[in-house]
Amino acid sequence: METRDPTPQSTSYLLNLIAGSWTSDALAVAVELKLPDLLAPGPLNLAELASATRCDPDALARLLRALATIDVCIEGPDGFFAITPMGERLREDHPQSLHFWTLYWTRSMRPLWSHLIESVRTGHSVRKAVTGFEGFERQQQDPAAAAIFNNTMVELTRLVASEVARAYDFTAVRTIVDVGGGYGELITQILRQTPHLTGTLFDLPHAIEGARQRLDEARLSLRCECLAGDFFDWIPGGADLYVLKSVIHDWPDDRALTILKTCRRAVPPAGRLLLVERVRPNRAHNCETHRQIARSDLAMLLGLGSQERSEAQFRELLVSAGFDVVRVEAVALAFSLIEAVPRGTSQAG
Repeated sequence: METRDPTPQSTSYLLNLIAGSWTSDALAVAVELKLPDLLAPGPLNLAELASATRCDPDALARLLRALATIDVCIEGPDGFFAITPMGERLREDHPQSLHFWTLYWTRSMRPLWSHLIESVRTGHSVRKAVTGFEGFERQQQDPAAAAIFNNTMVELTRLVASEVARAYDFTAVRTIVDVGGGYGELITQILRQTPHLTGTLFDLPHAIEGARQRLDEARLSLRCECLAGDFFDWIPGGADLYVLKSVIHDWPDDRALTILKTCRRAVPPAGRLLLVERVRPNRAHNCETHRQIARSDLAMLLGLGSQERSEAQFRELLVSAGFDVVRVEAVALAFSLIEAVPRGTSQAG
């Protein structure tokens, strides 16, 4: 294979890749200082921002100028700073907010990445060694951590929920169970777009109150009940459709298989299972979709000892759990729909 001298463009690209974590750290500080909220009503000068955030003016100016280089704010010629449309999405109350994702990634996930070599060597998560918690233990013990995690899942689910509701044909569905549904963003979007449906949101107790509040705000509480429970033990039975978004990728194969077998016990012969997951390509290429999947795959390894899976791996798990896969369809932002039915039923054909 021929080796060429690096061009200035490729050198700059590589330098940015190596030091890329500075942007997420700068964004997290902007969120914690509430800079997007302070600038939302209109531009402010440095003195006003420094006073409101109780920061050193010179250091704050350096942060703001760094944020201007990544299109989060604008530095005007008169010494005022203004927020950009992208920067507005760091506000907690923005309809397309990524406020909590910024905090969760930098405060909960980023500390794990310096231990990536340990996970690569062992194939195991480093979360317990780094944080003292394993899996989702912290969310069950720490209400503040649970709120950040569940709000993060709302933000990320919001990005694809409407596409999921659009892409799947709910015509023959009357009842739906959202398994591991968190604060209910996915089932809210589905119920809004399919008025004939009624639903059940099923998750651990730390998510249920937030889910009830979300459904109340959406005026959907009469069409959706919230049940607390553990999907390793049981799932409410008898519904037409069971949806699991970003659940299976959280668990290694043995635990994922247990979840799917619990689903199989709940799904009636005419019922269906719908997984909303990233599907890992057989070969990785230099493209944004594959980068998103690769980043998530490594994050799953670090944080949970799990993985993103290929279509063949999903099929193997589902067959082992008693399902046949009937459809795999890409929807949005590297996510796909994986639809399955109980093995041996007439609908499997």
